[in-house]
Amino acid sequence: MPPVPSGYGLPRRAAAALTGLTLAAAGLSATAFAPAPAATPTAHTVATAADFPVRVNQLGYLPDGPKRATVVSSATAPLPWQLRDASGAQVAAGTTTVHGADRASGQSTHLVDFGGYTGTGSGFTLVVDGRSSHPFDISAALYDGLRADSMSFFYQQRSGIAIDPALAGSAYARPAGHLGVAPNKGDTSVPCQAGLCDYRLDVRGGWYDAGDQGKYVVNGGIATWELVNSFERARRSGGDAALGDATLRVPERGNGIPDVLDEARWELDFLLRMQVPDGKPMAGMAFHKMHDAQWTGLPTRPELDDQQRELHKPSTAATLNLAATAAQCARVYAPYDAAFAARCLDAARRAWTAARANPNVLALATDNTGGGAYEDADVSDEFYWAAAELLATTGESQYRDAVTSSPHHTGPVDAFWWGGTATLGRITLATVPGVALPADDVARLRGLLTTAADGYLSTMAGQGYAAPIPADGYVWGSNSSVANNAMVMAVAYELTGAARYRAGALETMDYLLGRNALDRSYVTGYGERASENQHHRFWAHQNDASLPHPPAGSFAGGPDAALEDPVAKAQLAGCAPAACYVDDIGSYSTNEVAINWNASLAWLAAFAAERRPAPASCSVAYRVDNAWGNGFTATVTVRNTGTSTVSGWTLGWSFPGDQRISGTWNASTTQSGAAVTARDAGWNGTLAPGASASFGFQATYSGTNPAPARFTLNGADCA
Repeated sequence: MPPVPSGYGLPRRAAAALTGLTLAAAGLSATAFAPAPAATPTAHTVATAADFPVRVNQLGYLPDGPKRATVVSSATAPLPWQLRDASGAQVAAGTTTVHGADRASGQSTHLVDFGGYTGTGSGFTLVVDGRSSHPFDISAALYDGLRADSMSFFYQQRSGIAIDPALAGSAYARPAGHLGVAPNKGDTSVPCQAGLCDYRLDVRGGWYDAGDQGKYVVNGGIATWELVNSFERARRSGGDAALGDATLRVPERGNGIPDVLDEARWELDFLLRMQVPDGKPMAGMAFHKMHDAQWTGLPTRPELDDQQRELHKPSTAATLNLAATAAQCARVYAPYDAAFAARCLDAARRAWTAARANPNVLALATDNTGGGAYEDADVSDEFYWAAAELLATTGESQYRDAVTSSPHHTGPVDAFWWGGTATLGRITLATVPGVALPADDVARLRGLLTTAADGYLSTMAGQGYAAPIPADGYVWGSNSSVANNAMVMAVAYELTGAARYRAGALETMDYLLGRNALDRSYVTGYGERASENQHHRFWAHQNDASLPHPPAGSFAGGPDAALEDPVAKAQLAGCAPAACYVDDIGSYSTNEVAINWNASLAWLAAFAAERRPAPASCSVAYRVDNAWGNGFTATVTVRNTGTSTVSGWTLGWSFPGDQRISGTWNASTTQSGAAVTARDAGWNGTLAPGASASFGFQATYSGTNPAPARFTLNGADCA
């Protein structure tokens, strides 16, 4: 049938946001998570991109974040703009900045910056030269719903479990797929491809990779790492409660384990099952992938797939993905399930040993019948990533030697994706407290990451639409590249506290949610012109009206200038790179979903949703008073630069190196890894405006002794 005009519009956007807020309630019901009913199509809901030359983040903006928009106009002089609230009243005004020709979009553009407006509310519009944008919100809670919905995507991609209508909504409920219940032929006893092995494996569970029902270790590896790393980052920032137990729509909620880790474990268990058993040829290696012998028809519900499933040849890349994610698992799950963490570490060690013994078992491009090949001719990056994760978890010299001898350890930070994972290792080494590397080595890695982030900011600054990829970067899965590069900027923000990096990551979300060449939100359910016909075998309403659209929070792959499917070739000939996208279920090269793409979105949504305290009115002076071979003493002075009295203070910082405090005076300190918390001694806890308090400590160190780059007073950043 022809594409169905969008009837969801603003009501669905609002419903999607409310979905996440509902999680605060103790109970769940099927109706709580059902999609909003479709509205009657109108001229407004089916309007084309050309009708809205004022391009905004169609979800909205954070009160303390950047607020910029793009206007498509060939005018050579600035244009007047007005920001209007829901009643139509003007609340801010100004003139545009002429940007001119934008290579990626092929459009002439102007820029609007309304960041000076500090109000909040819903239903704002930006009007430029008489033309209005889509309505949007300004709210600190803006990304709460997307944080939950982008994670719910993974629950609904689960294999081997029935999808509960109380968690997913009645339209998305389905029986468990691929458990050996007819007509399925299993994932519980899967043979190898002919001639590959003489045994079967139980490889149930995991996530379906994309719009198809295959399961791939290399894509599962990066997706799992991103979800678990999202929790690691939030725990370091103090925002992990938002990803904690009973915050997401997963069946394990209420078990005392953070829900994001429950979800990631569903895939981790599958990855562990893909390891070649002891006593078999290539023991410890991981099978590269598992999927149907032939491509599954579109649409096909998972429980109705009648094809034979097959294990494909183990690969070094898959084995190192297992080693990396299992090592990360051992580190992060240890406080919640020590037995599972130990199982992960054992699998990681065996995978590392097997990969070292089989370093060139490469996945080939020709293995593409029934599923993607995920070929990879260079696995040096996977070796580096796996060694980094094992080092961060164990501190052992064999893994440190593998890290420091890799060319990836000293090279510039490159963009990461499933086939290029070195930067995942760099992020781990730069951010995990207490990693067993010299302090100057860690500082150098951090510098490489911030240099890469500065490069992305520079790329964004030269564009009419601020996306952190160049005009020639619109390839298959370009939205994933955009999101991954935004993650690097967010990491740079964590490392430095520099506001420009957070602004870059947030402005990337603007691009993904509508401020782009097509006036299109690439996230289902978020924005008045949101994608809703992504390539998928169950969420296939465009092909079968009895099946649903993708659920809210599903992330489309995005523009692909190569036009690599028949629908794209037919509909997009001559498109500018950033406009080579069509919301059609048949356009798998521009409009498929994938777990690694949604993992990037979920990571960014959690970062964007995190509440950040207002900057403190304080300054901190840090001075090393005396230093000797492996120790030093220092004085820290905190000053109240505000107009209100501080009654009780807690100062926080992280050492860049391996400094360990051994004694303190005029304050009390605790240290966990690199993170230090200093509290007043009682008698010096009150700081009137302009007053200061000093305390000192003695510490040990090795290598260099760099000063902390960032201090917080009672949770807020100090100057």
